[in-house]
Amino acid sequence: MGVSAGHLRFFSVGRGIALSTAGLCTGHSRLLGWHKAGSDFWGGPDPWPDWRVSKGSQEPFPGDVPPDNAFLRPSRQTRGVEKAAPLLLLLLLPRGGGMSPSPSPASSPASSPSLASASLLRRLSRHIDRHQDEFVQTLREWVAVESDSIQPMPRLRQELLRMMALAADRLRCLGASVEAVDVGSQKLPDGDALPMPPVLLAELGSDPQKATVCFYGHLDVQPARQEDGWLADPYALTEVDGKLYGRGATDNKGPVLAWINAVGAFRALQEDLPVNIKFIVEGMEEAGSPALEELIRREKDRFFSGVDYIVISDNLWISQRKPALIYGTRGNSYFTVEVKCRDQDFHSGTFGGILNEPMADLVALLGSLVDASGRILVPGIYDHVAPVTDEEREMYEAIDLDLEEYRSSSRVKKFLFDTKEEVLMHLWRYPSLSIHGVEGAFDKPGAKTVIPGRVTGKFSIRLVPHMNLPVVERQVKQHLQHIFSKRNSSNQMTVSMVLGLHPWVADVRENQYRAARRAIKTVFGTEPDMIRDGSTIPIAKIFQDVIQKSVLMLPLGAVDDGEHSQNEKINRWNYIEGSKLFAAFFLEMAKLHE
Repeated sequence: MGVSAGHLRFFSVGRGIALSTAGLCTGHSRLLGWHKAGSDFWGGPDPWPDWRVSKGSQEPFPGDVPPDNAFLRPSRQTRGVEKAAPLLLLLLLPRGGGMSPSPSPASSPASSPSLASASLLRRLSRHIDRHQDEFVQTLREWVAVESDSIQPMPRLRQELLRMMALAADRLRCLGASVEAVDVGSQKLPDGDALPMPPVLLAELGSDPQKATVCFYGHLDVQPARQEDGWLADPYALTEVDGKLYGRGATDNKGPVLAWINAVGAFRALQEDLPVNIKFIVEGMEEAGSPALEELIRREKDRFFSGVDYIVISDNLWISQRKPALIYGTRGNSYFTVEVKCRDQDFHSGTFGGILNEPMADLVALLGSLVDASGRILVPGIYDHVAPVTDEEREMYEAIDLDLEEYRSSSRVKKFLFDTKEEVLMHLWRYPSLSIHGVEGAFDKPGAKTVIPGRVTGKFSIRLVPHMNLPVVERQVKQHLQHIFSKRNSSNQMTVSMVLGLHPWVADVRENQYRAARRAIKTVFGTEPDMIRDGSTIPIAKIFQDVIQKSVLMLPLGAVDDGEHSQNEKINRWNYIEGSKLFAAFFLEMAKLHE
């Protein structure tokens, strides 16, 4: 670190330096004026303009980070102390000259660890409450970045790069060392390629006596346009009745910032972090996280070597007000079934009645997969489904879910099942088969009398433990071949499994689930619902298999947040209380690790 009379410049951050200069990057910056080092982040121009803070501070350590894109000149008060910056740095050093913080009350031998932890959490919570408007403002700035990874457009890819730069800047302000890892280019169907945003690997602390917790998050979003049904511009965070509407607010920019807010609260209060923290933040999750698994395998013995626990916060509660912990997700096997007569379409007046029509074959094939009760008709598909235990049934009974409210908010007339337990088990615990669409058929308005020459049906099966992907693939292909052969069709049928993702399940007795339950009880005053997620989150299984460490899913969003849909939102209450929850989780993990 170099110090000049006019500003501080950070070239690299070691662990000891980070602990004492974090306040300078946030609260102290108002006193000293701050200038961040330029960065050759992707071999191009510095994506972060230098800026300085113009206001003096009424509070010694407010802990608020000024807007990432601000460019403000030093005020008269700031200029008055700039010349004294080196002296102020010396005054901030503890006796002995080291760059580590002075011991916190929690580390005093004379105090009770539990009482000290509770006292610290109260102080952290008060700090988070006082600065919640600033945290919302930062979320507003992040939502304003159109970090859409789905549409392969150079403009949007630049927005992704800008989003990752903002995040890297914020992490460096916490005192973290940040590495932006190049993961190459994304090959497009037309043969072109677009650069993918880097994956951020950040570290805070390396104390071998502490647990090391790694947080995974993503900053890319699904496409959104106001004309698709949004009440306001999806990239302008809009608050209505405590609800923060904006694309990415809950998926996943809000939870990533909540984790950063929690770490920043410790820094602002000059408290030592109770655990070592690592971040892995990507920008291509919505596009399937290409190259991420390869990166994790490559970094297994380096970045992930000291990691004890992995935390993911990319899910929702099953309730609007009651928190939840997620301990399992379903897998997915995605199939296509193509029926072909020829490459060209036919006129139904010329050829209707004398052909085995591909669409008729395909409808028969898709209709043979699932019955009206939702039961999959592929023979043997349920053979390897793990039996439900009595302990599991008790967990489902304990979940707080108003089934009628859930049905009404989903805007459906009726579910296939009548009890809470049956609905949730068929959503999370049993496999399901969904038919997604048909490619090659006429689907435009109007009456076109065409016989498609070739059509492709698309469907998927959500998998649960202990279903086996190769077995499921074989069972589906055999079933469809049997149905097709009974039709005596002259057409050609081809079945392919184009995606295969395993289910994931965790042991809720592990330390980080115990710590999370305690933290939820402390912050929210209630036990969490222990739930699963019916969707597929491949990264959880990848972490579990490659790093072989415990994975926890700790969601912040409410069930009605509408991730991926119009008017996505996160409640201010969830965002702010979630920041406190992460702070409490750090403290609980430290206690259990001891």
